[in-house]
Amino acid sequence: FRESFSSRLSLSVFLFSFLNPSINASELQCVKDYKPHREDVQHLRILVHGSVGAGKSSFINSVESVLRGGIKRRAFAETNTSKSFTKEYKTYKIQKGQPGNFYPFVFNDTMGLELDEDGGVHPDDIKLAMEGHVKDGYTLNPASKLSSGNHYYNAKPTLNDKVHVLVCVASADKIPLLTEVDVKKIKDIRRKASDLGKSQHQDVHYEFFGIPMNCIFPVKNYHEEIDIKDDVDSLILSALRQIIDSGEDLH
Repeated sequence: FRESFSSRLSLSVFLFSFLNPSINASELQCVKDYKPHREDVQHLRILVHGSVGAGKSSFINSVESVLRGGIKRRAFAETNTSKSFTKEYKTYKIQKGQPGNFYPFVFNDTMGLELDEDGGVHPDDIKLAMEGHVKDGYTLNPASKLSSGNHYYNAKPTLNDKVHVLVCVASADKIPLLTEVDVKKIKDIRRKASDLGKSQHQDVHYEFFGIPMNCIFPVKNYHEEIDIKDDVDSLILSALRQIIDSGEDLH
């Protein structure tokens, strides 16, 4: 049973959603009705990062499963490994209704943070991605960041290329296993996001991350189920609503 944490979900909302599945229809409708407030923004861009096997790809799959009414597995996930399964910087659009129509928010998946100090995604690549400089399909290199001469470097990013919300994901059962290196990497990325003025949502939080307790969302990812469930959907929808709202706050 895998759980992850995502930010700003109050206990009262969590309990009400869990005990009253009918709230899902209202939450889902709000997401379906959402449109970016700014006319020059086609979609919110949500960047997901975290340790290897934390549930980053599973979270993206879980959001798509809720919104499309069935289990989806487009973002390949691997949990039993110390090395990141995701190698490319990739954008995921979620179909809304008919083919060719998509929700006005997208997710970007990244290579995980590995236990090895020199392993996993390069922190500077996360910053470049937040600034909109990383093009889709770039193969992330732990040894060096994306250079301005690379053809995957976007020299003139638009508001649609830039990241609006940074989401950090971690598996609840692996929190005690996080090392000082893990924590330092997460803190460094959070600091870079703060410098850029990005909204941050945490799928894990303890005091050593420096994230306030009111910035936590408990979320259970879909990873073994073959059908969606109301109680799981409630948590995912609540987290997604807060992620969208915080992205709009920065516009």
